[in-house]
Amino acid sequence: MSGVQTLTVGPDEAEQRLDRWFRKQFPHVPQGRIEKLCRKGEIRVDGARAKSATRVGPGRVVRVPPLPEPDEGPPQPEQARHGPSEGEAREIRDAVIWHDDHMIVLNKPAGLAVQGGTGQHRHLVAMLAALRFGRSDDPRLVHRLDKDTSGLLVLARTGAAAVALTRLFRSRAVEKTYFALVAGRPEPRAGTIRYGLAKGGGAGQEKMQIVHPDDLKDTPGAQAATTDYRVVEQAGRRVAWVALRPVTGRTHQLRAHMAAIGCPVIGDGKYGGRGQENQGEGWGAGLGGAVSRKLHLHAARLALPHPVTGAKLRFAALLPEHMARSWDLLGLDPDAVPEPLFPPGGESARRSRDAKGVATNRGGS
Repeated sequence: MSGVQTLTVGPDEAEQRLDRWFRKQFPHVPQGRIEKLCRKGEIRVDGARAKSATRVGPGRVVRVPPLPEPDEGPPQPEQARHGPSEGEAREIRDAVIWHDDHMIVLNKPAGLAVQGGTGQHRHLVAMLAALRFGRSDDPRLVHRLDKDTSGLLVLARTGAAAVALTRLFRSRAVEKTYFALVAGRPEPRAGTIRYGLAKGGGAGQEKMQIVHPDDLKDTPGAQAATTDYRVVEQAGRRVAWVALRPVTGRTHQLRAHMAAIGCPVIGDGKYGGRGQENQGEGWGAGLGGAVSRKLHLHAARLALPHPVTGAKLRFAALLPEHMARSWDLLGLDPDAVPEPLFPPGGESARRSRDAKGVATNRGGS
């Protein structure tokens, strides 16, 4: 058993969750133990109590309580594995669409969690050793996608690139466009949703609650959230292909916002339910028939400056198989994307907020 330690986050380490940083330093300590130590106040950041999700970056000082030595006690499930299996390595390498000496861009499969958790042993972090491409260390996460959301994900190959990319994502210098299949059809066909979001649900549940913009200041824990949307194509009035641009990056923002305006993402049982009938607030998140029950949300496009050279990079990711089948079934053309999808320079000035917290684009199509 070790004694109390005080460690400083290094200058070349990207800002990241405390639990992820902790696992890098002490890979033999399981996630559940880290969370328990945080709850008991034994792990502290700059002298203060911290949660496992607390962000730590260069210069932050972490108090580490006495820990078991790596050979004390039986290995935990995540410890027992020594890198990805051959099949997992092949799967994640096949997902890479571009890489250089500083970063990797991949098209994350739907259903693959980015990070592990309780009962979640198959995840991207456990496969990172397959993406070293000649380096001795694993690439680093700089942002994340939900488990059931597919699409473009950026990894940093060096500490300096991780710091630079993290800053780009936090400063909103990265342009992200998602494609979604939604129930019903948003009205108007283009606009902005400004509902705030606050964590809700019972213990162990991660579900965001909608907060009207006028109530943000009076709602504990609520955060402002903004999403631009545009209907690209529709199949009657029952379903529409929508492009989404998150101006802010809140948990489950796109899913919660689309459900809030009565057009939940197809396959989103958490926010849209699984019904198929219209109850007056939009169609349920299930279409039935041959349409897949998987979530139809895909990070389709990404534009950002290169973290080292500053060159403008643009990437596009093909739809996952289950979404491509739905596009074909509904007669939607995945190549029929109008350009530009959204007005350049941010939100249009020709918008006004209605009573639902939706800013309509009066000049949109």
